Amino acid sequence: MNHPGTEAEPGTEHADTGRLREALAEAAHDITPSPLPLAAVERRGRRIRRRRGAAVLAAGCGVLLVPLALVALHGTSPDAERITPPAASTPAPSPSSTAPAPKPRIVSPGEHLAVAPGFQLWLTAEGKHWTTPSSPEPQFRSMVDGNIDPSTPGVSLQSEITDSRAYLSGLYYGGKSTPSTVEIRTQAGTAHGKLIELPGHPGWGAWYATTHVKPGGNPIDYVSQITVRDTEGRIYARLTTR
Repeated sequence: MNHPGTEAEPGTEHADTGRLREALAEAAHDITPSPLPLAAVERRGRRIRRRRGAAVLAAGCGVLLVPLALVALHGTSPDAERITPPAASTPAPSPSSTAPAPKPRIVSPGEHLAVAPGFQLWLTAEGKHWTTPSSPEPQFRSMVDGNIDPSTPGVSLQSEITDSRAYLSGLYYGGKSTPSTVEIRTQAGTAHGKLIELPGHPGWGAWYATTHVKPGGNPIDYVSQITVRDTEGRIYARLTTR
């Protein structure tokens, strides 16, 4: 059952719809669309592409850094082989060319030195004592009998010459410096002897040496010169026999 006035007539509804459509069409016709923002769209597209490219590049760098990190970690492993550059060589120090000069050997009074078989030497406060193979009885050369002037530099010589060997010794005295070496010029060449002194720097001492004698050598004047030098290489005392 229909109530009067509550249901529109079919013809009226269709008429209203048609008028609404016409009104909307007229309104749409009067609207002018704004131009599209093409430049802004292009700029935004470029920014998006750059961001994507940067992201891809960063991802690629990350992939590249991973093996490098692995290599670094491997190099710091305790078991990794380390290559150490060779250390610079340090030249060995050269021996000093200024070695101290030798000095006389200090002996006690009466201390016997066995220079060679049968050849012994010792000092006392009075002078030099010695034996030789052919003279086993002690011989003596005094420093206090007045035959030597200890204030003047000098050298004495006592010798025994055999067919094959020379036994040489003597006194030195009077020098103002420290004696160091002795050189004995012989028919067989230059021999180098040794010096001995008593304690307390008595101002004199004894020298000795042994040398081989050349076959056929003349025992007379076998020694031609004796030179005692000091620690500076200067002549302390000298004796020339011929």
